[in-house]
Amino acid sequence: MESKERDEILKAQIALNRLPKHIAIIMDGNGRWAQLHGMARVFGHQSGVESVREVTEAAAEIGIEYLTLYAFSTENWNRPNDEVNALMALLVKTIQAELPTLNKNNIRLQCIGDIESLPEATRLELLDAMQQTAHNSRMTLILALSYSAKWEIVQAVKNISEKVSKGILQPDEIDETLIANELATKGIPDPELMIRTGGETRISNFLLWQIAYAELSFTKVFWPDFRKNDLYEAIIDFQQRQRRFGKTGEQIETFL
Repeated sequence: MESKERDEILKAQIALNRLPKHIAIIMDGNGRWAQLHGMARVFGHQSGVESVREVTEAAAEIGIEYLTLYAFSTENWNRPNDEVNALMALLVKTIQAELPTLNKNNIRLQCIGDIESLPEATRLELLDAMQQTAHNSRMTLILALSYSAKWEIVQAVKNISEKVSKGILQPDEIDETLIANELATKGIPDPELMIRTGGETRISNFLLWQIAYAELSFTKVFWPDFRKNDLYEAIIDFQQRQRRFGKTGEQIETFL
């Protein structure tokens, strides 16, 4: 069966009225994919750009409203300098190349993470692309760059503590909604589906607060090989799960 035919068959199985509003993806396996092919690790990151393009377009096409991609963690700064520098250069090149496509497909670009820690050229390119796509409304593509959930939560605690110390906020006013509004994802709905590629089955400091009730999907497919059909399969599996949120199965409608 040809790839396009398989894509269409899987796409037809998706219930468009029960889509996850927000999908988050840990794009893992680029380096191992490259090593498997006898290439330098950066070649895997370069090849992963095609996966970003295809998955983003596929998500927008079926009606996903938010797609968050874990592109670079705060821990990734500990990688060899050559790899980090190559990743930052690739990011600039990719944003420049993909900006016309984002606008053509009416996709808004946003970013979460410690943007100030990015190299100036990367930061300015990113901010420019965000500004140029700010009015797009079909889907929001969120890049998690120099991001970690622990960093995000620490920043939120600092902000809340400062408000308390200044008398702007009372401790008994602190609740889940207030904390959520201090996170980098303020105004963005929590992901209902989190996908990790590359075979690892851990969260890796990604959206720890936001994925409290997300459905988790782990695949052995390396990110450079992840395509539309893999996204569709994850969504179909999501729609077959029963999301109870602490209730019993008898209390809610089943997704089956």
